[in-house]
Amino acid sequence: MNFSHVTVLCVGDLMLDRFKHGRIERISPEAPIPVIHLTRTQEMLGGAGNVAHNIATLGGRALLVGLVGADPLADTMHRLATDIPGITPCFVPTALRPTICKTRFVASQQQVVRADEESRLPLQPSEEQDLLAVVAQQLPLSSAVILSDYGKGVLSPAIIELIIDRARAARIPVFVDPKTDDFSRYRGATCITPNTLELAAASKMPVDSDAAVEAAARHVLANAEAVAILATRSERGMMLVEAGGPTNAVRARPREVFDVSGAGDTVIAAMTLAHASGMSLSQSMHIANAAAGVVVSKLGTATVTVNEVLHELESDSAATSDALLGLHSLAATQAMVARWKGQGLRVGFTNGCFDILHPGHIALLKAARAECDRLVVGLNTDPSVSRLKGPQRPVNDLNSRAQVMAAIVYVDCVVAFDEPTPFELIQTLLPDVLVKGADYTIATTVGADIVQAAGGRVFLATLVPGQSTTATIQRMQVDPE
Repeated sequence: MNFSHVTVLCVGDLMLDRFKHGRIERISPEAPIPVIHLTRTQEMLGGAGNVAHNIATLGGRALLVGLVGADPLADTMHRLATDIPGITPCFVPTALRPTICKTRFVASQQQVVRADEESRLPLQPSEEQDLLAVVAQQLPLSSAVILSDYGKGVLSPAIIELIIDRARAARIPVFVDPKTDDFSRYRGATCITPNTLELAAASKMPVDSDAAVEAAARHVLANAEAVAILATRSERGMMLVEAGGPTNAVRARPREVFDVSGAGDTVIAAMTLAHASGMSLSQSMHIANAAAGVVVSKLGTATVTVNEVLHELESDSAATSDALLGLHSLAATQAMVARWKGQGLRVGFTNGCFDILHPGHIALLKAARAECDRLVVGLNTDPSVSRLKGPQRPVNDLNSRAQVMAAIVYVDCVVAFDEPTPFELIQTLLPDVLVKGADYTIATTVGADIVQAAGGRVFLATLVPGQSTTATIQRMQVDPE
């Protein structure tokens, strides 16, 4: 995964997160409350700033827009933002409110109390005008937009409408982390990312089961006229509901959770970067789920890196492959391919139905592996095989074929595809070597053009004469009498 070419405009409520760490030594004689002996203080970007921080640590670039007061805290915010490579602060100063600051007191890795400094004054016309001017200036420089709504007033209806309208006109995706229960404010957004409590409040519907979450999501999706809803569900993972399209869900891996502060920021940052880099919303959800799994295992308003996400995807893939008998998800396959390429290894790719394995298949896989350091095999799903070979095929279902394929010494990864050809899979993985049998030519090999354009090559392996699955099945059907 490489997000270095993605610039995200982050607009929302800026705040300073302060963590005062110490230890509890006694109970106060003045009241039944603990006394904390403070030992150190941490300061970091919070709110929309934490979204931008996650974008930067994941390798993207963030243009950070929001309000700050005319106070020393604003100077601290600016220093923190400029100290992070990848963040460009586009702060709008105001004399009408202080810089928001949240101070958390932490003892024994647990938050004891939080103190908030903020104004509840509604956004004023002069502030809105200044914000709109900065947004209009920065939007053409962006490849995606995040609206980080913490309900502190920056995202007024006028600002939301301007951003979404102009972004849609420029075909720039807009992702929204909502606060209000009226999702129609975000009409036209690409993806809205509520948690289950926010989804329940917006839909006025139950969210206590998979079916209920999907129904609630489709209800608010229609009202918001958005492309998709990504419902984050804590330990239950995530569910992506697309307008007029499928519902996809991914489970969270069991882990020890230290702190959920800012987890939503990590989710929307990873989701946006992945989609803006060319992944589908479904693929992006897997990246976001892995990023969330990493961040909740850290204390405080934390961020994640690409390497941490790749490791998480590989760990999740190990569990998934056990359950699916050797079959990896596309997101996990992407992570492995990225890691292998990062290590300087040549990645090869071949594909097929591989319904009943015969010596010809083994010869192809052996030849393919000889041309690369790691070999990915794309398997047609069962419906895809039926469309290609007829209603009586496949003889062996996808899990059975994947289990056998994964056991072959020449194969390093098995991934499925449902389309008539593996074009989208090849386009996503961009292997260094694309392998097909010699009954093809380079001109008739699907994906050859994009692989070669990316600096890769096509290898046509010699076939073993007289070997085919169809011929094998025909011999099995001959009446011995």
